[in-house]
Amino acid sequence: MEEERIAVFLDFENLALGVRDSTNGGSFEWEPIANALAERGRVISRRAYADWSMFPSARDALTKGHVELIEIPQRKGIVRKNAADIKMAVDAVELAFERDYVSTFVICTGDSDFTPLVHKLRELNKQVIGVGVKGSTSSMLPPACDEFLFYDNLEGVDMRPAGEPAPVENGDAEESGPSIEALVTTTLAGLMRSGQGETLASSLKRAILRKDPTFSETDYGFRAFGELLRHLEEQGVIELSEGPGRGDPIVQFASGGGEQQAFGVLHEVVESLSKKGPVVLSGLKNQMRKRLPDFSEKKFGYGGFLQFCKAAAARGLISLDWDDELGDYRVEAR
Repeated sequence: MEEERIAVFLDFENLALGVRDSTNGGSFEWEPIANALAERGRVISRRAYADWSMFPSARDALTKGHVELIEIPQRKGIVRKNAADIKMAVDAVELAFERDYVSTFVICTGDSDFTPLVHKLRELNKQVIGVGVKGSTSSMLPPACDEFLFYDNLEGVDMRPAGEPAPVENGDAEESGPSIEALVTTTLAGLMRSGQGETLASSLKRAILRKDPTFSETDYGFRAFGELLRHLEEQGVIELSEGPGRGDPIVQFASGGGEQQAFGVLHEVVESLSKKGPVVLSGLKNQMRKRLPDFSEKKFGYGGFLQFCKAAAARGLISLDWDDELGDYRVEAR
């Protein structure tokens, strides 16, 4: 299947202010969006629109992410937010006409003023993905898009208010850099979520390279990507089956008991801890590792421990509810 070619347009002021207001001073990050799109196709154009004198700290991070910064300067005493919106809309339509091979347009904003742009792009037979901050996204915009991603829900985004401590997960230090197992499984999970059908080994490697162009299986001691996948299959992490082309198998998560075992341990740990008082999410992963030393939710394709716990809750093993007094998720065994 031919991979999607993606053009990204960021209404940066809308995103940055949306994150700031939702987190009491937090900062917008480009990388979570870049990673989410890498699982959907090849990003060939990245443009962000703003008066960059207002966002000096963001310039370096976006430049390192190969985002083209389009300057829309403000004139003293005159608000020119509409100038950025108009420039972004004109550039998007122009690209749609000039680059037929661009199949997907990603419009990053929560502003309903961009709804006509979304409609026009879809009239031109382009797929449109929207990205916006929950608290600042108009209810009119998501239904207009083919797909809408809330920035708050992307892997790697932390929308806790500034100054609020992150949940303590003792034992996470060794995961400061992603293992090859985690890189493969989280990427595979992203491809499956994007609904592109069966995942071939070749598609999986392309997606990994879009996330990390420096990736090489030889750095992990394997002579070829297929050898790496066979190793993970032997470990019970993934399953390989014959694909349409020789040497390009279909990759999927293992149907064995590894994940079920981890869910079972989670249930047992929560049930045991609840006898001593309320159980909260912080520190729960460390408690699991006392019983399952090699536990990592990323082995099963989950982006974080909270996502793993939500999956357990969906299966009826635990309940997971936010407690304002505790400032954390309260976890109970079912």
